[in-house]
Amino acid sequence: MNIGDVAQRAGLPPKTIRYYEDIGLITPLRDTNGYRLFRESDLHKLAFLGRARALGFTIEDCRTLLALYEDNTRASADVKDLAQAHLTKIEDKIAQLQSMRDTLSELVHSCAGDNRPNCPILSDLATGQH
Repeated sequence: MNIGDVAQRAGLPPKTIRYYEDIGLITPLRDTNGYRLFRESDLHKLAFLGRARALGFTIEDCRTLLALYEDNTRASADVKDLAQAHLTKIEDKIAQLQSMRDTLSELVHSCAGDNRPNCPILSDLATGQH
């Protein structure tokens, strides 16, 4: 398969596939003319990477997950530990976003939104107090 074919089948842009090759996540074969030749195994890795990235795993996490996937002697505990650490980061981010939403909601509710210049939103941004 060429890069266009594999990009379509993996659901990834060609630029992303080239990047993954540049950083060593995939290593497609090269034709005598220098064009990339992707195997089914490359397509499978790209789909795997696409799913991992869609779940928010970092490139380095993806590198580790791919290595674990390819290691028949892996311990599932290693995979679980990595996924659990990532889940904890997601939960922390959700808590931060909920706190931001609560604060902003309170500020929006406290602003009259009329023609007067007094605005609790701007006051909070300027002083950190509302």
